[in-house]
Formats: sequence, C-alpha cells, structure tokens
Amino acid sequence: MFVKKVFPDTASTTETGELSIGGMTSTDLVQQFDTPLYVLDQKTIESRCESFVDAFTSLHPNTDVVYASKAYINASLASLIASKNMGFDVVSGGELAIIASSQDDLSRVYFHGNNKTEDELSYAVSSGIGRIVVDSFHELGLLNEVAKSQNVVQGVLLRISPAVDPHTHVYTTTGILDSKFGFAIDTGDAEAAIKEAVAASNIDLKGVHFHLGSPIFEIEPYQVAVDLVLRFVNRFADVFVLEEFSPGGGFAIAYTRNDNPPEIQEYAQAIVTTMKSTCSDLNIDLPKLIIEPGRSIIGPAGVALYTVGAIKDIPGVRKYVSVDGGMGDNIRPALYQSEYEVVSACKLNDEDFDMVTIAGKYCESGDLLAKDVLIPNPEAGDIIAIPAAGAYCPSMSSNYNMNPRPPIVLVNEGQARVIRRRETYEDLMIFDR
Repeated sequence: MFVKKVFPDTASTTETGELSIGGMTSTDLVQQFDTPLYVLDQKTIESRCESFVDAFTSLHPNTDVVYASKAYINASLASLIASKNMGFDVVSGGELAIIASSQDDLSRVYFHGNNKTEDELSYAVSSGIGRIVVDSFHELGLLNEVAKSQNVVQGVLLRISPAVDPHTHVYTTTGILDSKFGFAIDTGDAEAAIKEAVAASNIDLKGVHFHLGSPIFEIEPYQVAVDLVLRFVNRFADVFVLEEFSPGGGFAIAYTRNDNPPEIQEYAQAIVTTMKSTCSDLNIDLPKLIIEPGRSIIGPAGVALYTVGAIKDIPGVRKYVSVDGGMGDNIRPALYQSEYEVVSACKLNDEDFDMVTIAGKYCESGDLLAKDVLIPNPEAGDIIAIPAAGAYCPSMSSNYNMNPRPPIVLVNEGQARVIRRRETYEDLMIFDR
C-alpha cells in the first residue's frame, strides 16, 4: 500500500509495481549500492527549504531560516542546504566543523546545546560564528572568559524555558519547566540570566530563543509560547533591546497515513501573526525572526531500503520478517516507540497482504522497526522500504554488534550520488590500539 504523503516528492509506482525515487527504481538502487541503504531525494530537500524560506519571509522579511543540523548533516548536504538561502543551527563542535568545511562564512550559524565545552566555545568564537545560544549560568561565565581571551564581543541569544507543553513524546519535550534545557521563567533564572548577560564584558545579548520540543503537531503551543516569551522579555526593555527572537523548530512531518501535521504555511502564519500582534500590543519594534526546521526538511526526503532474510511465523501470535538493518541505523522505534509505514518496494501492485512485524538483525528483542504492518506475501530477498527516514535515523546510528553503518545516496533525475559511503569492517577497527 503506497501512501504518497509519507514518501519523497518524486516517489512513484512503476507499471510493474515498483517504488521509484528521484527517477531511480528500488531495484536499480539496491543493485548498485546493496542494502541496508538510505536514499535521500534532492528535489524534496530543495522544495522543503524553499517552502520554509518563502512561507516565513513572505510574512516577515526579516527572517533567517536555519537548518537544524542534528536531524542529519554532512558536507554535501550542508552545501546543498546553504545554496537554498538557509543558515544552520548546530549542537556540537563536530556539527560546526562540518558546516565550516563546506563554507567560509559562519555568520548564519547558531550554536545550541546545554553543556558546551570550553574547547567547543573557543572553536566557535575563533571561527567567527554568528550566535551562541547560551543555555546555563555556567556557560554564560565560561563564554565571557573565552570571548575575552580572544578579544571578541560575542553575540548571543539566551535559551528561555517558557513551561509550555507541546504535547509530544516526553523524551523530545524541551520547553517545559522540568527540562535540562534553558533558563526557566518560573524559577527566576531567565530574569537573572538576562541581567548577567547584559553586565558581561564580552557578551552582546541580541535576543532570546526557546524550543518546545519535536515533533509538534499543534499550532497553539507556538502561539502561547511566542506571546508569553515576548511579554516576559519586554519587562526588561530598559536593560536591553530585543533584536532577535527564535521560537525554535520542532515542526512535524507525517510518518504514517494517520499523521496530519500542519502545513509549513500554517506554522508560519501562527508564529508570525502572534509575534506581530504581541509586539504591536507592547508597542515594540519587530525583531529579527530565526526559525529552525530540521526534521521537516530532511525527514520526508529519506527512504530506508532493506532486504528480507529470515521469516519466523508463530501461528496465532506473530510473523517476524527480519531485515538486514535495524536499531543500528534507526533507533527511533526502540527509543521513542516511533511508528512508520512499510512497503514491499517491488510488490506495490500486489493485494494479498500479511500482518507482520519487521524485525532488525541486532541482538535485542526490542530491535523491531515496525510492529503489525501489512505487506504482500513476504519472501526472503524482498526489498522493504521505510519512508520518512531522513531525519535522526542516520544521525543517531551506531555500530552496535559491530555492524558497519549503511551508505547514504542522494538521488536526482535518474542519477544517484554517494554522499556517505558504506562503512567497512576495517573502519570498525580504525581507532583501535
């Protein structure tokens, strides 16, 4: 069953019932690159970047749309995304190094994270990073000393915790009071942080940031939080001018046929309209807006391809269909109980379905990619496709059980380009001594 909305823009079914992505059939891709394999559709990435930039800048021209690199990044993707007039948010020195390897100007890079090290902060400041999003009092003092040692006045945003529940998974909820992230408004930490940042000798407080969590399928949490944070910050108008304002990202995508996330334009309308209304009510100038889509850019562009091996049928209980990947390349089902659509990539026209559970090859009973899904007559050698796999699957991958991680190919108009090669057994031992 081919559910178009969870697949990349270019995905289609051939006359013989085969999945095609970017002008390449699943058989062609598997013959050329083997499985497990991650396929990214270039046109979907480009279209999603353009849609975010257009949706927000058409309502508020002074908007910077930056890609949340933690969803997945490498040098090739960084160059592609930058070409669509987007900046980046990073959460580690490693992500920053990847962005720096693909471009010289880091003025549109925002560095997030709740416990950045002194080395990371020093690297970021010396690289000429645009903004550091400060997350703690420890970081505030450390960054000031780092910037002072380099004779730099570093522009920063403060991460505020507004205590607004976005109604997503507890592990990905970040804007509530009980969170490791940010300065909480309710405890007085946010107020104290603003005053400390303003007084710091080598910190230039440009504005504030918050992030509610991800994925967020509702509009209202953004509206509530935007209004609340703007009104809170306005209490300190005599201390600093709010030049920049970021409500983060967290925009949802469809993983299954039952998911109906808001359109990009709906998120933009809700955020910008609320910001303008609140600023008008407070009689303050509109700040620069920073938006941080990640999953919503790369997620819909990705499809994971696997080959079926062992099949175990327990009558009246469950049929396990095992594939050559699993939690090492997609830990989300085990970690978040995430659900996906599953198709047999060469049997899209078949109608004789079995209820099965797609099991991975890793030595864990919890290594299940999808439970109780319908696919036609599963057999060893079938190609299984799992869409909406571009975000967090490759970036959270591991070498558990000493399995090499799969390659990633970028497809476009019948051509495929490897942007991350398949790991080898030799790669697994390269750092051993």
